[in-house]
Amino acid sequence: MKNWLRKNPQVRTIRVAAADLNGQARGKRIPSRYADKVVEDGTRFPMSVLNLDIWGEDIDDSPLVFESGDRDGVLRPTERGFMPMPWLDAPTALLPIWMFREDGRPYEGDPRHALRSVLERYKDRGLTPVCAVELEFFLIDDSGRNLEVPVSPRSGKRRKAAETLSIRALDQFDTFFTDLYDACEEMDIPADTAISEAGLGQFEINLMHCDDALRAADDAWLFKMLVKGMARKHGFAASFMAKPYEDYSGSGLHTHFSVLDKNGNNVFDNDGPEGSALLRHAVAGCMNAMVGSTLVFAPHLNSYDRMVPGAHAPTGISWAYENRTSAIRIPSGSPKARRIEHRVSGGDVNPYLMLAAVLGAAINGIEDGIEPPEPITGNAYAADLPQVPGDWDSAIAAFEECDQIKRIFPTELIRNFVLTKRQELHYMQELTPSEQVTIYLDTV
Repeated sequence: MKNWLRKNPQVRTIRVAAADLNGQARGKRIPSRYADKVVEDGTRFPMSVLNLDIWGEDIDDSPLVFESGDRDGVLRPTERGFMPMPWLDAPTALLPIWMFREDGRPYEGDPRHALRSVLERYKDRGLTPVCAVELEFFLIDDSGRNLEVPVSPRSGKRRKAAETLSIRALDQFDTFFTDLYDACEEMDIPADTAISEAGLGQFEINLMHCDDALRAADDAWLFKMLVKGMARKHGFAASFMAKPYEDYSGSGLHTHFSVLDKNGNNVFDNDGPEGSALLRHAVAGCMNAMVGSTLVFAPHLNSYDRMVPGAHAPTGISWAYENRTSAIRIPSGSPKARRIEHRVSGGDVNPYLMLAAVLGAAINGIEDGIEPPEPITGNAYAADLPQVPGDWDSAIAAFEECDQIKRIFPTELIRNFVLTKRQELHYMQELTPSEQVTIYLDTV
């Protein structure tokens, strides 16, 4: 890590940052001359900082604040090390960190540690998940009273229509996307295909599959930070909020995953299109935990504007082969690439919690050896299916009570997340829809 800074003497300051429960970056700005101390000794800030609400406020009844004296955690660098922050004008480096207790134990309320714990369960069985994510986001002109599509830098016009798979829409913002891809190269984020999506100014970029799920979550977290920062550098906003426009589809964050054995073989592959017994067990685990996991997949009030039938956001709990209306899709293609696509999450999720919930539910199913119901055919939106919670309050209660969730997440994280969401629910209900959008536009 120290070598990176020595090879980049132009860097004047560093940011050390960890992901809180909402996925927001929390940390410090430090002069680069003191970077070696952070690498060697870490840094400190209160444990409660990873348990703030969406406004960055303390949770009123959290035991992490006054009851415990608001004690510190120790923040140490992750394996990622230093990387540039290309959206800032001054040469700056970012150092991702995560939280530990004073005695060196991982802090159970850190979402990155929650994912690490799930991956340990796979490791104990000689298994390794391989993950890829597809992130949808909106480019937005938020300079006026209403949100609009930004003016095209090429034409000077504002195209107020859906542009599904439109090359023209991509070309309109080619300078932004070129700079974004260059920045991904600098930060070692594996950005692959970009497409124009069905919403106003909506795009999707896929991140390449990775056999290190912690790194895949890092990539998604860093990518969201980068996209928002780079958009501001270009004079507009980018947002991963679930539903900025009432009349258009919202943004999802779809996850593809397979699982390798210790010899590198895909355990979901049975040399045929249907996949193996382990694939079915993983599907069943994901379905069993879906009600309880909804708060992770739809963590904000605005998330539930996306979670309505017929709006390209699965609300029925089902699985299917090559069917994008189902919550869990088994894509076609080579059996060697047999995988599960989990389609429920919105773009506003915390990637660490989302991957922990998806992979944790799958390993629950694999450990239990359970079978899913029959796969559906046809339109899942029109089928009579069990439903995910349709409102925020119900999702909070389901997360808190779900036995499957208690197998996936530590007790402290469950408590902290529930307290956070109940506080946000209380205050969000007092705001107008436009005030809610203002809060979510830049934060999620």
